Amino acid sequence: MTDLEWARDRTIPDVVGPGLDVLFCGINPGLYSAATGHHFARPGNRFWPALHRSGFTPRLFHPSEQEALLPLGLGVTNIAARATARADELTRDELRTGAATLTALVERYAPRVVAVVGITAYRTAFDRPKAVIGPQPERIAAARLWVLPNPSGLNAHYQPAALAAAFRELRESL
Repeated sequence: MTDLEWARDRTIPDVVGPGLDVLFCGINPGLYSAATGHHFARPGNRFWPALHRSGFTPRLFHPSEQEALLPLGLGVTNIAARATARADELTRDELRTGAATLTALVERYAPRVVAVVGITAYRTAFDRPKAVIGPQPERIAAARLWVLPNPSGLNAHYQPAALAAAFRELRESL
């Protein structure tokens, strides 16, 4: 048992409001994020650097500054709310239920774009086994849908520059 095991199954609040340009949607909180109450909080997670390097934020934000995203037209949520040590601990049913919950959130707040951060979780949650990174042909409610690479430091397929480029492509599409 890790020292963060106490954070298992905890949830963290969404950073969301009306009028967002982009609602970023992670897979689920990790234990470190649940312990801190901040999205993408584990040191080594590249979400915050990718946001900055792609031009979404004027400087590199610390996860504790997540509320500063709202005035920039950005928000953060997750497909599955409960914290786990690894995303593969989530069941297919949890991810599909999370997709329905995300759809309701998008209907309520009407962001322009929903950007799911993690292709494998997106494929499972939305039953799109052949989806690729980038814009998707379907929408979530009225929002355009985009899939970005998982910013976890464990994702060796996308190094920081390539991750920032994927985020920049989304930003430039706005």
